[in-house]
Amino acid sequence: MEILIKDQKSLENSCEQLINHTPKFKQVLDLHGFPSIRKRSGGFKALLKTIISQQLSVAAAANIWGRLESQGFANLKTIKSADEAVLRSLGLSRQKVQYVKSLAFSGIKFHTFEGSDDEEIISVLTSVKGIGLWSAEIYLMFSMMRSDIFPAGDLALQISASHLFDNNEKLSEKELREKSLSWSPNRSAAALMLWDYYASVKNRKGIF
Repeated sequence: MEILIKDQKSLENSCEQLINHTPKFKQVLDLHGFPSIRKRSGGFKALLKTIISQQLSVAAAANIWGRLESQGFANLKTIKSADEAVLRSLGLSRQKVQYVKSLAFSGIKFHTFEGSDDEEIISVLTSVKGIGLWSAEIYLMFSMMRSDIFPAGDLALQISASHLFDNNEKLSEKELREKSLSWSPNRSAAALMLWDYYASVKNRKGIF
């Protein structure tokens, strides 16, 4: 059975286990305290929001999402029926219009995910055009609260981990994914702490 981060206390316990195993994370705790639990809704809307945020700053993603919501396009039915020109006018690129349409017509049965393991869910999600590994891992972390997920392709995580572990060059996705294996089964806590640490490195939020 996959382990869940059910509440703030279980997140803090996971962080403490991580620090006991990898004391370098104590530096993040001293600077920022424990990360706050962040639970998002699941299903179509959550993945739609994740696609919108791809390769955008936190502020830009929030602006586009705000326009979608205010115009009534943040749900499965309206995305299915929307013209490309309308979605483009709200700030979506031509490519992202294709992605959100692909998601809308994917037929994913999200209610079946609860009994599935991480890799099974990732396989289903990444079969949809526009949902890569990062997007699937973000869904597992924030919509399903799985405890051992590390989105190593995230630029903010690569930068903050490089600073924390005194690497002269930014860690690549492959290098960071390999490094994160030693943080299992608390990799979600590691990611949350490193996103907080990104604020110290770059003075801005690492994830919306």
